[in-house]
Amino acid sequence: MDALYTAVATANGREGRAVSSDGVIDLPLAFPAALGGNGQGTNPEQLFAAGYAACFASAMGVVGREERIDVKDASVTAEVSIGKDTDGGFGLSVIMRVELPEHLQGEPGRDLLEKTHAYCPYSKATRGNLPVELVVE
Repeated sequence: MDALYTAVATANGREGRAVSSDGVIDLPLAFPAALGGNGQGTNPEQLFAAGYAACFASAMGVVGREERIDVKDASVTAEVSIGKDTDGGFGLSVIMRVELPEHLQGEPGRDLLEKTHAYCPYSKATRGNLPVELVVE
């Protein structure tokens, strides 16, 4: 792969800070209250969910243009869950909830999501590594 852009960020754990090399991102990190933390900062799951949702939505725009489908009223919500996996460590799972306009309900919307999932760089990176469920809303 020939890199077109490289993002760089540094973090020092779940209870510290995450900072991008350009300083645009500079966020406190904290365990969520559901995991026993104080919830006074963001967490890796939220950051991953935001990145995946944005990437998937952009990928859907590309697929929509290629297929001549209007997707301007679509929105994507990524739900990233963390939990214990079978080897005693932790694992992630994702539900991609895609709100589609009326003209994309049913089979056209499902087809669009499948093509987007095949195209999206985040989907490619997670394929075979964690479960991703696509939900049309």
